Amino acid sequence: MSQPSYFAPPHTDVTYLSSPHVPTVVRLAKDVAPDGMPAIFDETFTALVPALAEQGIEIAGPAFSLHHRMPGATMTFEVGMPVAAPLDGELEAGGITFVPSQLPAAEVATISHLGGYDGLGGAWGDLMQRVASDGRQPGLPFWEVYVTEPSPDMDPSTLRTDLVVPYGA
Repeated sequence: MSQPSYFAPPHTDVTYLSSPHVPTVVRLAKDVAPDGMPAIFDETFTALVPALAEQGIEIAGPAFSLHHRMPGATMTFEVGMPVAAPLDGELEAGGITFVPSQLPAAEVATISHLGGYDGLGGAWGDLMQRVASDGRQPGLPFWEVYVTEPSPDMDPSTLRTDLVVPYGA
């Protein structure tokens, strides 16, 4: 089985590759306004990472969000962690229900955004435009992989977020 692309050096140009199926443990977030995302992320990782450790579940890569529809006034997405083996059932922690899910196996286009989260919207627009101009149809779900773990005192320019979108011909 191939390794997920986030284990590779940053993709400084759009790269087309086969992404493997990756089991995950996630929080489902439905109809969240964009300004509500930071709180969802903070609550999720504050509860999830210790809960996985307590259960002896091995984290197998960086945090991510998987989006089931194009963003608008609200977003529906999963936020969580890839794990070494699928979760058997639900996991409760910090008042949040976590469920098993997966990053899908797919032919994808990916690029690494290097910089603060405020630049992600433009980076996504550029990626989608490039995929379309290469004669491919961007699809759903698409996801972000937060390769660099953020901290309050870090320089945002050092953040790496991999953008991943499946495509069809």
